[in-house]
Amino acid sequence: MNAENPAMPASMLTTAEQRSAARQLTLAMLALGLLGLGLVWRWMAPGQVGVSQLLLGGASLLVAVPVLRSAWFSLRYPSLHGITDQLIALAMLGAWATGDLLTAALLPIIMIFGHVLEERSVIGSQEAIDALGRLTRSLARRVQADGRVEEVDNASLRRGDLVEVRAGDRVPADGLVVSGQASLDTASITGESVPLEASVGMQVFGGAINLDGLLRLEVTRTGEESTLGKVIALMQSAERAKPPITRLLERYAGSYLVLVLLLAAVTWFITNDAQAMLAVLVAACPCALVLSAPATAIAGIAVAARHGILIRSSAFLEELADLTSLVVDKTGTLTFGSLRLQAVDSPREDRQVMLGLAASLGSASSHPVSRALAALVPPEQQWALEHIHEHQGLGVVAGTDRGQAALGRPELFARLSIDTSPVPSHDGPIAGLALDGRFLGWLLLADSIKPEASQALQELRGLGLGRQLLLTGDRQSVADTLAREVGIGEVVAQALPHDKLARVLEEIDKGFRPMVVGDGINDSLALKAGVVGVAMGAGGADIALASADVVLIGSDLRRLGTCVRLSRECRRTLQVNVIIGLGWTLAIVAFAAFGWLGGAGAMIAAVLHNLSTLLVLGNAGRLLRFQESLAKP
Repeated sequence: MNAENPAMPASMLTTAEQRSAARQLTLAMLALGLLGLGLVWRWMAPGQVGVSQLLLGGASLLVAVPVLRSAWFSLRYPSLHGITDQLIALAMLGAWATGDLLTAALLPIIMIFGHVLEERSVIGSQEAIDALGRLTRSLARRVQADGRVEEVDNASLRRGDLVEVRAGDRVPADGLVVSGQASLDTASITGESVPLEASVGMQVFGGAINLDGLLRLEVTRTGEESTLGKVIALMQSAERAKPPITRLLERYAGSYLVLVLLLAAVTWFITNDAQAMLAVLVAACPCALVLSAPATAIAGIAVAARHGILIRSSAFLEELADLTSLVVDKTGTLTFGSLRLQAVDSPREDRQVMLGLAASLGSASSHPVSRALAALVPPEQQWALEHIHEHQGLGVVAGTDRGQAALGRPELFARLSIDTSPVPSHDGPIAGLALDGRFLGWLLLADSIKPEASQALQELRGLGLGRQLLLTGDRQSVADTLAREVGIGEVVAQALPHDKLARVLEEIDKGFRPMVVGDGINDSLALKAGVVGVAMGAGGADIALASADVVLIGSDLRRLGTCVRLSRECRRTLQVNVIIGLGWTLAIVAFAAFGWLGGAGAMIAAVLHNLSTLLVLGNAGRLLRFQESLAKP
């Protein structure tokens, strides 16, 4: 029973609903006390019927206020849930008209307690949302320009702020590590039980707990734009989810109410039993059916978030269950999206000496290959350089205490008149290294495949996504090599954004229902066109994240299988809930119409109605036990 302003903001509406529920519960408790006193008086002094009736009448008047208020509100703002308020109000008025003050008092009391139980349940009361909301609110240690540290509410943080996170503190907002190293507990965000080892340059999420060490972060996202903020927004939108049966009933809500009234009238005409008529009105309340979809959707999206999966809408949660093909990008999706040293072609040289020299020269350049090499050894182990000179597009030359060193493409060594060994055949960047006029060897770099990629794609094939297509802008040879390693049979290489879009639309035209997985700007059109678009959240471009229907926060590809399995479990749960909500309602109505609920039919119908609601909530709550631990590849 709710009569709040629908135009009120979501956060304010929740608070108003909680206050309204508290008031209704207080009135119901007072009414229950008067009702109990009236029944005791009737038992102890059967001759003083007037006093007993007065107490029962007072009890019914106390609960009449919220019941009639909710019914009046539902007339002004029609909804399927509002039919329940109208039917309860009619049943109460009918009990008054027939002089049954006991039913007039007890019936709304039972329904109020039922509504309170719904709101206090794990699903109905938004406790899952509130728990996540608490993760977003904390104190932050903001570092001032002069180095001073001040404690502020993290809601006041802005992008670009520098914050300090000590051991035991919660990360106050999404940010980039600029200094320090620590282990972070990210289980509440990414679903990973193993702590994340955070170091300089890594993106971390607000809500994670610093287990040890000291970090300084540059804030990148706050509030609703943060990872947890998006989770909360998604779960709030899930409350408004409606299955087809609910939408159908809403379309004919007015007709449904007329049908119930006619059925109640026919019941009274045939049986001449007021209790049977009132029982029909109560039994026809569709609360369980109304709650079936939101309860399932909230539970499903909450579980997905716990596993590091953001699902934008319950509609996509349903779509995931029926996918038949996979269209996947390469760079940043199946691979890490960054260059890594794959091999050293120099059997005669000390590998550690080469890595230290390459990292030192790489630190002197901003080229992607140089940046990858710069990370090979920590700064304290790098060589001291002087007279650094970068040859644009070719490499870097610098002086060391052991002579001139050079790092770069084969053309650089030709310019320096340094003889090199034959350039090895390699699908990826190659950098040569020389010291004091002597060539040391070749460094072969490549974008490495994620270790879980093959396992993840195999799992999807087992779930029915047997048709898998690698769609990439990379070279054909690189794409073919990767496809063989992960088990993909079809490859489209050197694809531009419009080529990717066309290929996804072609998949749909052929009758397939593709899941499209990507992370880059050039994937955004394809992500939007797929039946379900999945973006990699850790390093994905903002436009790709905005275009996607599902975001994997930790970018673990094995979560794709989790998405499909969870979706199918949610669909089974929703089907059971609809059967409970619709079947139970029809059964109670039938029992009430035939007078099989006995002399206290209306009250029995109210109890059975609330029981069906709790069954729906309990069945949806089973989803919260969905667990899926990912074995390390």
